Amino acid sequence: MIFNAPAPPVGRDAARELARRELRKQIYQRDKPSFLDRILNKIHDWLNSLFGHTPGEQTGGGWGWTALIVLVVLLILVAAAVWWRLGNLRRNAAERTSLLEDAHTTAEDHRATAERHAAAGEWPEAIRERLRAIARDLEERVIVEPRPGRTADELAAEAGAALPDHAEELAAGVRTFDDVWYGGRQGDAEAYRRLAELDRRLQAAR
Repeated sequence: MIFNAPAPPVGRDAARELARRELRKQIYQRDKPSFLDRILNKIHDWLNSLFGHTPGEQTGGGWGWTALIVLVVLLILVAAAVWWRLGNLRRNAAERTSLLEDAHTTAEDHRATAERHAAAGEWPEAIRERLRAIARDLEERVIVEPRPGRTADELAAEAGAALPDHAEELAAGVRTFDDVWYGGRQGDAEAYRRLAELDRRLQAAR
């Protein structure tokens, strides 16, 4: 009779690798929750905690429908808020007009008007007048060519090209103006102060 020689013992690392390969087989993966299942479970757990239920608590047959309705309502509210915000920005972008009016004014006229609005706490008007002062001052010194119909964004681009050291500050100042005047933000004293400081620095620029 012929006896087979005993197999050599399997080392710890080799045994671990064999076990890992075995567990990778499809038969062991069939009952593993899918990615979608895991997401739904997380949402379910969150809704349970929101309403004071524990994951294992029996809440009645209507709880599943309640959770679904709450989730749908939340999604609708988020989508409506995003749609309203984007639509408002698009409408405001389309309505942007010339920064300076046709009436002849000086930079000092706009600065004085800006200070009156600031003293009254009328920050959108104060910010607009201070940016108008910047635009008029740059035109008076022919750093940018006087041109009717120039928008705030065009001012930032043209003045930034003429004064590259101040291009970033100009762009930031115009963004503040756009956010307040077209984006519906209220503005504040700090935003006005930054624009006034930019005006003073630009007055010294050549």
